Formats: sequence, C-alpha cells, structure tokens
Amino acid sequence: MQTNKHIVMSPAILYWGTPVVLITSQNEDGTNNIAPMSSAWWVGHSCMLGLDAESKTTQNILRTGECVLNLPDESMAGNYSYVKDKWARSGLSPSKSDLVSPDCVAECPVQMECQLIQSNHLLRDLPDRSGLVLAIEVRVLRVHVLENLRMPGYPNRVDPDQWRPLIMSFQEFYGLRNGKVTESVLGRVSEEKYRGLTKSDVKKLPGDDDDSLATAEYSDTKT
Repeated sequence: MQTNKHIVMSPAILYWGTPVVLITSQNEDGTNNIAPMSSAWWVGHSCMLGLDAESKTTQNILRTGECVLNLPDESMAGNYSYVKDKWARSGLSPSKSDLVSPDCVAECPVQMECQLIQSNHLLRDLPDRSGLVLAIEVRVLRVHVLENLRMPGYPNRVDPDQWRPLIMSFQEFYGLRNGKVTESVLGRVSEEKYRGLTKSDVKKLPGDDDDSLATAEYSDTKT
C-alpha cells in the first residue's frame, strides 16, 4: 500500500521533463545531420546542451561552431533511427538558415540559429567518466517562429497558450495539458525586463537588432 510520504530512491536518469530538440549540424561533406535530444536549457539567448562527447552532432558543432536548435511541437512525436539520409527517413524538410550553414527543420514551429561559445567536460568528479558528456554553450543568433505563435499585440513575444512543445520525461514523449495548470506570478513580469541578458553593450552580434526589426515590421502591419 502506497502512502503519501517521501521515499529515498536512485533513478538511473533524472529526466524530469524538458523540451525535445532536433539539432541540425553540418557534416564534413556539407550534408546535414539531424539528432534529437532533450538535455537543453536556456538563459536569455544562451543555451546549454548536454551531449555525448562522441556523437556526430557534438563533433560537428565543435568543428564548425554552428548548429540550429529546432523545437517540434507535441504533434511531431516519433522515434529515431541511425541512417545516412535523415531528411528522407524522417519525412522532414530542410529550410535555409539566414546566419549559419546548417539548415532549419521546416516542419518545426520554432527554429533557433546558433553559434558555439564554449564546451566543458561534465562528470569531472568521476575520474573514469570525466569527458564522456559535454556541456556545450551556444548563442542563439536568430529565432524563427510560426506566425500563429506570436502573442497578439506583441511583436516579440511567444504566446504560451498556443505553443505546445514536445516534452521528454523519463524517456517517454508527453505534451502539455490544455490551458495553464495555474496562474504564475512570474508571468506578470514583463519579458522585456530580461532583454539585458540577450545583448552585450560592448560586442555586436548577428541578429542583435532582430527585436527592433520585428517591432518595426509588426507596426507596419497595423498601419
């Protein structure tokens, strides 16, 4: 009989639920590699990726310094296989990126063009495991989203009521339930207050002006 109390356990994995990401990177022959992963998190316009040090995706990112992070929605759940022509096998279509060499995945509602910032070995406290997994920091240079995901009245905000990410939780696919679970106090804070984390005052990067460009384009559609 189960009781409503905490117990001690040791899961082999701690995948509590994060968005699935399809990473496109460029192979040595100029073709694209597509790989799914879910060990990713964002702060501002920086993203940390947890990747197998020996994977082709990792090798490509470290070699070229570029990738695209494509976010599928919950309707795109599917299984993965190791094949050469992953576009044909997956039924997905390439879409030309603006600022990096790897293509975007056209079917994904969200696509983020990225450049490599740094990589670090994980598991440093385990001498026989150190370096098996890398923490790779990438900078998001440009974000593409389907227009119906833009929040009405805002040129640079994603509508969370419309965005339905595909979530990986303990190796299983899940989506989001309809509607919010509860109102978030954090949701009352203007997202623009976080803009300071996305730009440098001393270094100009490609895509830095995309917020202003989107605002101007959005204003033009309202006149």
